[in-house]
Amino acid sequence: MLDPGFVHLRVHSAYSLLEGAIRLRELPELCRRHGMPAVAVTDTNNMFAAMEFAMTASAAGIQPIIGCQLDIAGDDAERAANRPVPAHRRRHDRLVLLAQDETGYCNLMKLSSDAFLASETGDVHTTLDRLAMHGDGLICLSGGPDGPLGRLLDGGQRDAAAELAERLAGMFPGRFYVELQRHGLETEDRIESGLLELADAGDLPLVATNDAYYAEPGLHQAHDALLCINQSVPVSEQNRRRLTENHYFRSADEMRELFSDIPEAVDNTVVIARRCAYMPPLRDPILPPFADGDGGGEEEALRARARDGLEARLEKHVLDGDMDAEARDGKARPYREQLEFELGVIIDMGFPGYFLIVADFIRWAKEQEIPVGPGRGSGAGSVVSWALAITDLDPLRFGLLFERFLNPERVSMPDFDIDFCQDGRDRVIGYVREKYGADRVANIITFGTLQARAVLRDVGRVLGMPYGQVDRICKLVPFNPARPPTLQEAIDAEPDLQEMRRSDDGVAELIDISLKLEGLYRHASTHAAGVIIGDRPLTELVPLYRDPREGQLATQFSMKYAEAAGLVKFDFLGLKTLTVLQEACRLVADRGTDLDLDALPLDDPATYEMLGRGDTVGIFQLESGGMRDALRQMKPDSFEDIIALVSLYRPGPMDN
Repeated sequence: MLDPGFVHLRVHSAYSLLEGAIRLRELPELCRRHGMPAVAVTDTNNMFAAMEFAMTASAAGIQPIIGCQLDIAGDDAERAANRPVPAHRRRHDRLVLLAQDETGYCNLMKLSSDAFLASETGDVHTTLDRLAMHGDGLICLSGGPDGPLGRLLDGGQRDAAAELAERLAGMFPGRFYVELQRHGLETEDRIESGLLELADAGDLPLVATNDAYYAEPGLHQAHDALLCINQSVPVSEQNRRRLTENHYFRSADEMRELFSDIPEAVDNTVVIARRCAYMPPLRDPILPPFADGDGGGEEEALRARARDGLEARLEKHVLDGDMDAEARDGKARPYREQLEFELGVIIDMGFPGYFLIVADFIRWAKEQEIPVGPGRGSGAGSVVSWALAITDLDPLRFGLLFERFLNPERVSMPDFDIDFCQDGRDRVIGYVREKYGADRVANIITFGTLQARAVLRDVGRVLGMPYGQVDRICKLVPFNPARPPTLQEAIDAEPDLQEMRRSDDGVAELIDISLKLEGLYRHASTHAAGVIIGDRPLTELVPLYRDPREGQLATQFSMKYAEAAGLVKFDFLGLKTLTVLQEACRLVADRGTDLDLDALPLDDPATYEMLGRGDTVGIFQLESGGMRDALRQMKPDSFEDIIALVSLYRPGPMDN
């Protein structure tokens, strides 16, 4: 590492939700501009960014330092954990932890996961006792004015601060640093001499940090509005959390000048960066082992079940009982040959367990009379999937291609889109949790962003602008759920918006702040369908999150980065249409008619006449206004016509 002079060890990315405003894609360029070959991301109480940051920074030639700023509860705070606290006040102290090596990274994941899992009220925190249990491999920074030492010193409790410093130094031997900050806060001035005395008395190293929440000084006003959105208060509110104009990504020269009287504190940022040269591993897909009741391996189990399943399918759907042996063999041969070809590809690519796992929970769902969709997406092109009853469509009959699903020349995980009755989906996931272990199954986190209309409304609210005025401005932004336009695109395309911005200073301020905040993450939630199944406790591979509203366990990494960490996604889609079909069959049965949906003919003229009229409200994938217009123009008279229409009715093909 070249001598950079200073390395930022405290950066809050956009994953410090409604608090940090530094986008990960911008961070490498910030580092290059300031000559810093390394940087730490220490988001508040989470590791949401860890894998994405590591991959983004390393690809740009910047050394990632994986960290987290964790709330630490003391005894009094823990007793008050359920007592309401004003938004501008912190309940807990804060420490910064940086992963020095693999052990430290695993411990940081454990601490971050426990902080979420132990909280049922959204009060995410850990304790000193937990830190003591999982401190190996971690470097600890004392937290500056927000840390426990700063709080005790500011309260005149020097003896208690010295005792705590000694305890922390013992928990992190040779890895505990007394942290100094100079943002211009009175608290920092009051406690600095005390921190220096503690460091001197305990022979503890100093480190200078700047708590960076935004990239440059010009973003302070926009960031202040972001904090107000987070606290649900107007910017005019005096009794709220505020940061200074110095909480930005300061340059090394600025930090050198700021701490010219304590140069070793700046030098130690480089020392710490050199100690934290660890990159989270990128792993190949890891699947849980599938236990075959007969004691055989996964390959043998897949071959046996697929071959038996295919013969059952052929007897029911393909072969005519009146055929002679030669005719039966001729009719069945293409299916058997395709099955053996697919089995070879699946086994060579290492995915037999994936097919067995999916087939198992679909089998269980059907045994419990939970409706399962017949299959959609590229997985419907697999004869093996059909034979295992993962799908219910004969791929050869409809000319579907297996290579769209799995192709040895483009290695990627198979991905079945599996629809379950909306009312029964959670029961199927419950079966999977019971079978593989609750600590090995989780949902996948997703992040909602401040899109054009949403950011205008949020910023307008904290600026105290009239609702009607903000609403009129928002309605000038085109509404397109498929591809929401950016605010700048809306401004460029809408003369009225340009005029309002030019003629009204309040609107100009609203738009300027919104442009700076657009795209930042607003909240975390869980993926509508994706579920992870691991071969070990998931905290050994990724940090975990608990949604405080729904109580669901989820990965802290979004789908792309959970897969990079080695986890495999299974889609459990809840489809209302299946619930409606099940209820319709029950109501018809009450009147004495039993319906077998799998046996319905696909050549009924009356049905195609109805489709040609566009009478398709409530029919999956055919009920939108545009699709009904297309049906009226097309007048389909075969199932293949519907296949073509569903394939073509999407932005690219329809433009042509």
